[in-house]
Amino acid sequence: MKTEKRYRWKVVGIFFTFMLLHQTDKLLIGPLKGPISEEFGITNTQFGLIISGSLIVSTILYPIWGYLYDRYARAKLLALASFIWGATTWLSAIVKSYIPFVMTCASTGIDDSSYPGLYSLIVDYFSPTERSKVNGILQVSQPIGYLVGMVLALMLAPVIGWRTIFYITGSLGIILSVIIYFKVKEVPRGKSEPAFDGMDEIGQIHFSWGAAKEVFKKKTMWFIWNYVFY
Repeated sequence: MKTEKRYRWKVVGIFFTFMLLHQTDKLLIGPLKGPISEEFGITNTQFGLIISGSLIVSTILYPIWGYLYDRYARAKLLALASFIWGATTWLSAIVKSYIPFVMTCASTGIDDSSYPGLYSLIVDYFSPTERSKVNGILQVSQPIGYLVGMVLALMLAPVIGWRTIFYITGSLGIILSVIIYFKVKEVPRGKSEPAFDGMDEIGQIHFSWGAAKEVFKKKTMWFIWNYVFY
């Protein structure tokens, strides 16, 4: 029991580090506006396009990540998200002109919408009496990440360059993807629910388009559809 409890908090530590460093990387772009704009020779409007691209991509991908998390192993998808974070940040550090930089920065939005799976997995690690505390701890990582990003951008970037900062945060994302892949175990959905306490096995239910179509074919359901739509 103690071993299991220690492991759960180890997972919290991994996820806290992931969120902290991910937020640091995500929020770096704003404080680095000066050196980036100077290097590419761009206006405020053009810099705004850099930020807008990642926001648009992440907004579009929120429901897609949600769909994937419902069907596949959340831990492995989070590892993939961390790898994408690292790889796209590296690409942003490599490109030498404005348009490719806009494209690579937009691609960083792919992993920005990956948090729902993290929260879903944490829910299955902890009972209802502990979840708010755990989520509160994880949320602390976001403002701290912003502060770390500010320090890196304002104090370290002028010394080593903004591209080097991107290389560092991107590398950390790739390292974390390996840690998540091998250290975070997938748990059955609903495992920590009191209703399932004491059960050795919990059946896994996945959405099925075939089953959904069959529901529409049942004549006994026609009255319900008629009521809903008319």
